[in-house]
Amino acid sequence: MSAMTSASERPGGAGGAIADYFKFAERGTDLWTEARGGLTTFMVMVYIVFVNANILGDGFGLDPVGRTAVSAATALIAGIMTIAMGVVANYPFALAAGLGINAIVAFGLTGRGLTPEGAMGVIVLEGVAVTALVVVGLREAVMNAVPLALKRAIGAGIGLFILFIGFANGGLIKSNTPATLVTVDFPTQPAQFVFLFGLALTIILWARRIQAALVISILVTTILALFAGVAAVPTDLSLAPSFSTLGRFDLGNVFATLGLLTAVLVIFAIMLTDFFDTMGTVTGVAAEAGLAREDGSVPDTGRVLLVDSLAAVVGGAAGTSSNTTYIESAAGVAEGAKTGFAAVVTGVLFLLAIFLAPLAGIIPGVATAPALVLVGYLMFTQVREINVADLEDGLPALLVIILMPLTYEISVGIGAGFISWVLIKLVRGKIAEIHPLMWAVSVAFVIFFGQAWIDPLLPK
Repeated sequence: MSAMTSASERPGGAGGAIADYFKFAERGTDLWTEARGGLTTFMVMVYIVFVNANILGDGFGLDPVGRTAVSAATALIAGIMTIAMGVVANYPFALAAGLGINAIVAFGLTGRGLTPEGAMGVIVLEGVAVTALVVVGLREAVMNAVPLALKRAIGAGIGLFILFIGFANGGLIKSNTPATLVTVDFPTQPAQFVFLFGLALTIILWARRIQAALVISILVTTILALFAGVAAVPTDLSLAPSFSTLGRFDLGNVFATLGLLTAVLVIFAIMLTDFFDTMGTVTGVAAEAGLAREDGSVPDTGRVLLVDSLAAVVGGAAGTSSNTTYIESAAGVAEGAKTGFAAVVTGVLFLLAIFLAPLAGIIPGVATAPALVLVGYLMFTQVREINVADLEDGLPALLVIILMPLTYEISVGIGAGFISWVLIKLVRGKIAEIHPLMWAVSVAFVIFFGQAWIDPLLPK
């Protein structure tokens, strides 16, 4: 039976402006299937409304009111950009504030001395740069130049970084003497036991394939935290969501704080992270949905990349960090979603979630930390596709993966991986296998790592 015939026999599979626009019949789907897929994606993604508020709140030192504003803006931008993805690109991809990049913004950039507004300005600038590369067709060229092993290592490394942050937020990992750098903090406090309960619940729910496992875990763990005295209901809880983060970005702060060369390289490094996170997600989810070509390429990739790139700009300008395409979109695809209508459903639900934003002040970090651990694991599973026994791929991949959490800076891992990959190819006489863009990127990272020696030589 053809997809055309199958779709036409389903309720809502044929006829109607919505079915025609989103090509239900052509892709063998129907209105109900797409709606169910969109709902499923939302259920497994809505945790970001709370998690993003906690990550940025911890990094920026925000009070409950500030966290509520971040939460509302996170839902708003996720809703708008996910709807845009569905309408413009007609793919069941959902977007929201990217885990990993928001950690860079909250801890990495502010740790370099940038203000919160300056950190968001970096995201706007990298989003503009990525968008420009999409327009001229270079984004796909750069993606194609990076070896597949390094692309997978970047995703796995970000996952390990997120997992590390989850355990730190849960109170089981803490800084120690220089001899060990970090150490385990065996549980003695109520907050630590709340985290362990949440982690166990999250694993159980996910293992049982319960839909909305992360949402259920966050809510149940928060309730336990309230009873345990680890969390409290804010006294200024309001039903009216705040959007005070919108427009709070500073484009000049990064240059004034770090200098021109360092600023450009930092923006470039974050841009690379955005590059490869999206690439892996889009190709993987499209393949799962049966929408990829035989060679693994995705039709109309340009539209997908354009919306994703603009989402970075909009996310930074709204004070929520870069918005990017989410791997959790695969949950909706598993429910049968194949068109952009599923994304529209997910986006509308995110807009409705704005009214949940005031709850962000109630949810403690120990309640969202288990979600970070699980999401980190899911991203880390990409490591299985890397041939670690091959020195040319395995060692650079290891440097990418391990240096991200150890240095709390994703760009360090990416740079070390790129440079080592080029070096090994060079000494083995395989210069022909090194793409010119890999040479260019690696040279840029050499300059990045040598900035402490280069900066004093530059004219002031």
